[in-house]
Amino acid sequence: MTARDRLQSSLLPRPDSAPVEWTVAEGLTPYLEAVAVMEARAAAIARGEAREQVWLVEHPPLYTAGTSTKPGDGASNGLPVHASGRGGQVTYHGPGQRVAYVMLDLNRRQPDLRAFVSALESWIIGTLAAFAIRGERREDRVGVWVTRRDKAPGLDGTPAEDKIAAIGIRVRRWVSFHGISLNVEPDLSHYAAITPCGIASSQYGVTSFADLGHVVTMAEIDHALRAAFETTFGPTV
Repeated sequence: MTARDRLQSSLLPRPDSAPVEWTVAEGLTPYLEAVAVMEARAAAIARGEAREQVWLVEHPPLYTAGTSTKPGDGASNGLPVHASGRGGQVTYHGPGQRVAYVMLDLNRRQPDLRAFVSALESWIIGTLAAFAIRGERREDRVGVWVTRRDKAPGLDGTPAEDKIAAIGIRVRRWVSFHGISLNVEPDLSHYAAITPCGIASSQYGVTSFADLGHVVTMAEIDHALRAAFETTFGPTV
């Protein structure tokens, strides 16, 4: 059991909390528009003027560079790159990837960033389990990983691992925004133009449901996400 496994795996709200608003956007949402909406909603939640929200979107093809981005991590293929206030480094977003923006009041749950990240990982792992995919945490790498025994192992003989979901969050006044991205059927070739999340080792790649041989619709993913979310974070409406 890892240290993050030992952290609280659910962040259920106080009993007097309203259900989390669950919203699914249609079409492709421009990234800067999404950031503006998140910023406004998080501020309203902090003021007590809005309920918590999970907002599911897909973006047009683009990269975002988090606050830990290093020189050389950036994109080289001409797609737009947006500086992002979330944690983490460079990652890709695009059609076929489900992005879940998570705006939760951690004062009503547990004001602990490590516990929050652990709960986000638990949420993703629970979603993957609904499709018989084993998602795993790694102590030295944020996100959720899949062991690939169908690929060549690393030089040290350890199995290859691919990332299927990324996590990048920001918290202001203990209200979270930004969130997670889950690869359903994106164009994985776009990851070749960056160092995804700063991880350059050839032993670690990027995968998706489609790459693993799972043909699923985004609606099926959304249903599983909602069920696993409610187990980890409480009811939605």
